[in-house]
Amino acid sequence: MHWEDQTAARTGVAGWLRLLLRGGAAVVTGGFLLLLVAMVAMVVMVVGPELLFQLDSPAFRAWRTVFVAITVQGLPFLLFGTLVSAAISAFVPASVFNRVLPRNPVLAVPVAGAAGVVLPGCECASVPVAGSLMGRGVAPAAALSFLLSAPAINPVVLVATAVAFPGSPEMVLARLIASLAVSVAMGWLWIGFGRTEWLRLPKPQSKSQPKSGDGVMAGKWEEFRGGLQHDFLHAGGFLVVGAMAAATFNILVPQSVLNTVSGSPWLSVLALAVLAVVLAVCSEADAFVAASLTGFSPTARLAFMVVGPMVDVKLIALQAGTFGRAFAVRFSSATFVVAVLFSVLVGWWLL
Repeated sequence: MHWEDQTAARTGVAGWLRLLLRGGAAVVTGGFLLLLVAMVAMVVMVVGPELLFQLDSPAFRAWRTVFVAITVQGLPFLLFGTLVSAAISAFVPASVFNRVLPRNPVLAVPVAGAAGVVLPGCECASVPVAGSLMGRGVAPAAALSFLLSAPAINPVVLVATAVAFPGSPEMVLARLIASLAVSVAMGWLWIGFGRTEWLRLPKPQSKSQPKSGDGVMAGKWEEFRGGLQHDFLHAGGFLVVGAMAAATFNILVPQSVLNTVSGSPWLSVLALAVLAVVLAVCSEADAFVAASLTGFSPTARLAFMVVGPMVDVKLIALQAGTFGRAFAVRFSSATFVVAVLFSVLVGWWLL
């Protein structure tokens, strides 16, 4: 009996781990945030008034103000963006691209890049969408251009940028031009220098459709619900982490260090570009994080918003899992360099 109990316990633990892995990044992120909140509540109850007194200090009040402001401003745009992304993934067939895109890959790249305005998507969904497009016959260069542009220049992102930078329409225009230029340039670079052995093309998927129309629509709604849940929980967790990091950065970094970094044009741009890769804030909310980094130049903050939706830690992992590690390393590295260069050029021109 004792041996049976141990076996059941091991089976239960293994089943829980399998369920956790199947749940994906959204469940992990949501569970992590809930655990973090529970731990903070326990610390407050144990430590008591002494901790509460420290939390009422001027420094923490400033941190709390920045954190809440970024989160509250970014969440509505994040929710709307994930709604649009989930709707497109569920209800817009990939065959639309085959009908719209030119057969010549050189011409298809700018069309696919501009399609990011018409068919927006969260960067979490852009990688599987691009893989599906390649699997259905779309030229890899065009699919990669759409992968980069959809999360960067869609209307939700541009409106969020206008709200985050009130009275600065040039910032919205700069983000649009720089992001579109990077997506098109990377598509053309793939045509000129990309190799098929670097790219692990997804296999075409044959889906058995239900016989009744009601069954098809029910399946699409289920796909929409699952995509919305995954994208919102996953991206929402990164938004909270990004807001915490930005608030901490504003409070803890000494002004002398900030002056040293921000005083160098190239160093400030590279610093915020690297920060965008590490923070991995969703594109629908990253403008509010960039707007809070007031110690940096407009060009450096533009680089943060251009690099983030195209190169960050979660996107590199997604690209490696979908297209292979050899592709992810080369494509992400090249995209980072091109994004920084175009950010500097457009920032020098418009900002």
